[in-house]
Amino acid sequence: MKILGIDPGLDRTGWAVLEKDGAAPPRLAASGLIHTPKNTPLEKRLAAIFDDLASLIKAHAPGEAAIEEVFFSKRADTQANTTHARGVILLACEKGGVPIFSYNPKVIKKTISGNGAAEKKQIQRMVQITLNLASIPEPDDVADAMAAALCHLRLAPIARAVAKAKARAGIA
Repeated sequence: MKILGIDPGLDRTGWAVLEKDGAAPPRLAASGLIHTPKNTPLEKRLAAIFDDLASLIKAHAPGEAAIEEVFFSKRADTQANTTHARGVILLACEKGGVPIFSYNPKVIKKTISGNGAAEKKQIQRMVQITLNLASIPEPDDVADAMAAALCHLRLAPIARAVAKAKARAGIA
């Protein structure tokens, strides 16, 4: 199975595709950064994120997407821009037929490092160890996308089982 991990942002959206086959450890298939210039109008930046992500989905054919939720920011403009970016990311995944799973940043940190308040360097190091990478994944947006995908690989089986049980029981 291929998982597309995404760390949304208007300036920089990190992405990573992990592959997981049976009991074998997950493997990094591809990763990168979608960058949009700050002096470009908002709608053009959002269109670029959508188009780049749609191309990535076509190229890698992920089975599911793990997307970091927007965290509360003291800067309303930063939070709004990230929310806009996340919206077009969700749309690209939906249009590409990729089921979406969203994770709170603290849940991702806790799942990856055991500490929901872990620093970025700790997350980068744990991602490096887990994926057996030669070096620390950088920039941190890409490492966060890898962490989201790893979190999903660990938590999704439980979420799927709960959803199936609820469906059998007729619980929404």
